[in-house]
Amino acid sequence: QKSIAYHDPQGNWKGFQGNFKVTMEKPGEPDRISDIKLDFLEEQFILKVSKQGDHYQFSLDKDSCVVSLNGNTKPASKDVKRLRLTCDRGTMYRDYYTYLYGLPMKLLDPGTQIDPLVQRKAFHGNTYRVLRVTYEATVGKDIWYFYFNPSTYALEAYQFYHDEDKNDGEYILLEAMETVQGIKMPKVRKWYYNKDDVYLGADILN
Repeated sequence: QKSIAYHDPQGNWKGFQGNFKVTMEKPGEPDRISDIKLDFLEEQFILKVSKQGDHYQFSLDKDSCVVSLNGNTKPASKDVKRLRLTCDRGTMYRDYYTYLYGLPMKLLDPGTQIDPLVQRKAFHGNTYRVLRVTYEATVGKDIWYFYFNPSTYALEAYQFYHDEDKNDGEYILLEAMETVQGIKMPKVRKWYYNKDDVYLGADILN
């Protein structure tokens, strides 16, 4: 609750209506620029992606879905396969962006199982208050840890495991904050493998 009060002091997330742009950087690959529109009141999600000369869009409006490539709503099958231009992919993107940019508010969602024990952990040079989170089987199978600044309660890192004993999965370090529609969202998210700390890339809020 204290972390939500820090990130979303006016309770704007539930009725979020707005746009934001994210640049994805990955080592050795061209940047991918994503223009995202979220409108929870109208049940709309629109994602416009630009990468290597391709411009494709996923539009989810209540129960309808339209996918297009360079303005064409019936792209060639080879392009559908190459860019994974399916409604299932659009739904995945919607869930991905609303989950990660909706944290920590999304931890109030049904099916979220928060361990009552608040841990204290050292992680990448800082000491955090840490919550372990699992989900009901119908929601998700991964195990998550969320790292909160002990003074401000800002969410500054999180990690997930598919199998914690194998030390698989990834961790994400959050840098700086950008205010979008009154909500403090991470300006930069840097992704790493848990097992060997290999840097995977970054999402940068523009």
